[in-house]
Formats: sequence, C-alpha cells, structure tokens
Amino acid sequence: MEPSKLGLYYEEFDIGLTLYHSLSKTIFESDNNFFSLLTMNHHPVHTNIDYASKNQHGQLLVVGTLVFSLVVGITVPDISGKAIANLGYEDIRHLSPVFIGDTIYARTTILDKRESVSKTDRGIVYVETFGYNQKGDNVISFRRNVLVKKQFS
Repeated sequence: MEPSKLGLYYEEFDIGLTLYHSLSKTIFESDNNFFSLLTMNHHPVHTNIDYASKNQHGQLLVVGTLVFSLVVGITVPDISGKAIANLGYEDIRHLSPVFIGDTIYARTTILDKRESVSKTDRGIVYVETFGYNQKGDNVISFRRNVLVKKQFS
C-alpha cells in the first residue's frame, strides 16, 4: 500500500491545469454558529432566524469568512499540502450567498509559477480558486501565492 500523498511539489504544478478538489463540506447551522462565536461576528443576519427572515435573502446567511476558510481548507490536499507558506491572498470575491445546508466544492487553476530567487529548494505557485455550491453556482473566488517545496533542488 502506498502512503497517502499530501500536496504537490513545485515541479508537479503545470500552468493552466485546473484541479477539481475531492473534498467537500455541507455547512450546518452549528458550523455557522461556532464560527460566528469564535470570530466574534454577531451580526444577526448570521445568527438570528427572525431577523434574517425579514431581510434580503429571507434566511440565515453563512459568514463569508467561514466560506473562505472552508474553501482554503478544501484545497490543502492538492495545493498547499507541501507548502512552506501561503504568501498572500488577493482579490477575494463573495459571488453568491451561502446558506445553511449548502454543500461547498472547489476547483483551482494554476495561473503561473516561478522559482524562488533566494532559495533553490522552493518555488512560488500562483493560483485562482473558485468555491461553488451543489447547484454549480460560484460562491467565492480568490487568488494566492503559495511557497512550495521542490522535489529536486
């Protein structure tokens, strides 16, 4: 039996490749409540059914930073499993609302990559990730630079 493989080495990232991540997660009310409490986001649109029912979407909205964190986590086995660091996130966009009971999936496209100037055992991979729901609607997108180990240096 082969041991499980966590992440890709720098050399394994091909520009233009799109990875459809195998992990997914249905968001439960408890996830949203715990995250709201943990991050001190007590806006009633996330925690008060009566309040939320009288607003734009008519139901509780999942906290946007929970969706972001979840989608980043979904990508770890493929994108950052061999990472030294995530160097930065950019252009984070909340594209559609996420509700309790939605199931979140993700896909990532490799946009660019370059070798580290200062250290020969690593490189920087530039990716764009989309999180989408069970209907196929994109709900979030973001780009990031990931510092990844090389397999051969």
